[in-house]
Amino acid sequence: MIKLGEINTLEILRETDHGVYLIDADDNEVLLPNRYVPESFKIWEKLDVFVYLDNEERPVATTDMPYIKRGEFALLRCNQVTDYGAFLDWGLVKELFCPFSEQAFKMKPGGWYLVHCYLDEKTNRLVASSKTNRFLDNRELTVNAFDEVDLIVSHPSDIGMNVIVNKQHIGLIYKDSIFRDLSVGDKLKGIVKKIRPGNKLDIALGQIGYRNIEPNADRIMQELQDNSGYLNLTDKSSPEAIKEHLQMSKKNFKKAVGTLYKKRLIEIKPDGIYLV
Repeated sequence: MIKLGEINTLEILRETDHGVYLIDADDNEVLLPNRYVPESFKIWEKLDVFVYLDNEERPVATTDMPYIKRGEFALLRCNQVTDYGAFLDWGLVKELFCPFSEQAFKMKPGGWYLVHCYLDEKTNRLVASSKTNRFLDNRELTVNAFDEVDLIVSHPSDIGMNVIVNKQHIGLIYKDSIFRDLSVGDKLKGIVKKIRPGNKLDIALGQIGYRNIEPNADRIMQELQDNSGYLNLTDKSSPEAIKEHLQMSKKNFKKAVGTLYKKRLIEIKPDGIYLV
């Protein structure tokens, strides 16, 4: 079965004036227009293609890869707004449609919006929605405490930053756990810090407790090596200075420095830290 909005591996069936027709294992066919046909190819050769609907609402294949696929989240630019809704740049000739009913806030041309791509069952079209939370579910979690997870920054709140966890769940990074600039749409790694009642996920950008010492120690070692073996920070440095230089809390900084000192990898002097 040829799947809209996904990467399909199909075989070249035959050549026509408009392009080549590709076929799947169930004998379903789709056109790959001439502009995407490789310069040299063989019948029955396999190609990886993305399939979506063209301007005539017909399935069509392309070797161009979009910025977002069905079931994914991505930050996309709004190219234009019409009486029907917004049209987003997703890297293909035909823009991705986001109806007004799926806009969390009214979109404007030139704006960037975090959206989810899904297949509208009524129209069989791929559409976008900036109401991303409705595609996330924490009722049955697929993660445990201290698991490393993939994050997409969703939207800020009064107490921190909401994030999409493994493309399935919603989580929160508290303000006091953020030691770097975060922007909507950023993709990064994190750790499940805690699972609170109601399956609410507390997320940290670093590892938790003793798990956090080694990565932070590695970061300090890297900074020392990059700065000729000297770092102008001590345990008396302000939390703001430590955050600016190392993107970690003062508490984690002191733990990491203690680890390096015990291993005799550094010297601690009144004016800073020196690499041994």
